[in-house]
Amino acid sequence: MSVYPIEFTQYFADYEQSFAGWDFAWVHDTGRIDSEPLDWSYVSLLTSQMASANCMLDMGTGGGELLSMLRPLPRQVFATEAYTPNVPIARKRLEPLGITVAALERDDDLPFTEGQFDLVINRHESYDPAELWRIMKPGARLITQQVGGTDCTGINDALGAPYNDEFRHWTLAFAVEQLQKQGFRIIRQQEQFPIQRFYDIGALIYYLKAIEWQIPGFEPALYIEQLYSIHLHIASHGYFDVRQDRFLLIAERG
Repeated sequence: MSVYPIEFTQYFADYEQSFAGWDFAWVHDTGRIDSEPLDWSYVSLLTSQMASANCMLDMGTGGGELLSMLRPLPRQVFATEAYTPNVPIARKRLEPLGITVAALERDDDLPFTEGQFDLVINRHESYDPAELWRIMKPGARLITQQVGGTDCTGINDALGAPYNDEFRHWTLAFAVEQLQKQGFRIIRQQEQFPIQRFYDIGALIYYLKAIEWQIPGFEPALYIEQLYSIHLHIASHGYFDVRQDRFLLIAERG
């Protein structure tokens, strides 16, 4: 690494920065990563639905960052989180608000009763359509924003890293078909491929540490030459752009 200039290698310190919950403040709040706005607002879509809901489930709450800011909350609110280190973070943040946080092991085995929820919200979390059907009341709604299987594959291309085939099938069309086969009625569907912009190579390194499924086993030293090429691209153009993959689904249980 010593053959590379210090203005490049200094960014490798970002790989050592801690990442907890689902907090990207280290790079987002400092303006080192930016994203093109979506054509919808997930939170705005939730607001009217929450006002009429009695019992709501937030799937994949992370550290509870977003859920803790939603208002007005329904009378009963539950949250799940599958990433074990996030569970105590979420509980510390959400339990004082009266929200129960359940550690999750399997999408097809949720710790809730049949017909318990009249609203399920899900931002960037996996789900099992049959299990959703079981825990939702007739007429209950699912509002989910998902990350599609081609998300930020421009990073893989630039680094010469293979795609993560585990998620390549995950598209809006596939998700719609799944839900419809289960009996859900699709109220709204929309997809978009907005730009995600990295303003320095350290921000990209930090992102790949946090989003570990983008390039499984990523370590900066394994991609030093490619990272340097991106660094030179940023020095010349001011940024490095890739395309995100996002889709929105609102579905109603029959």
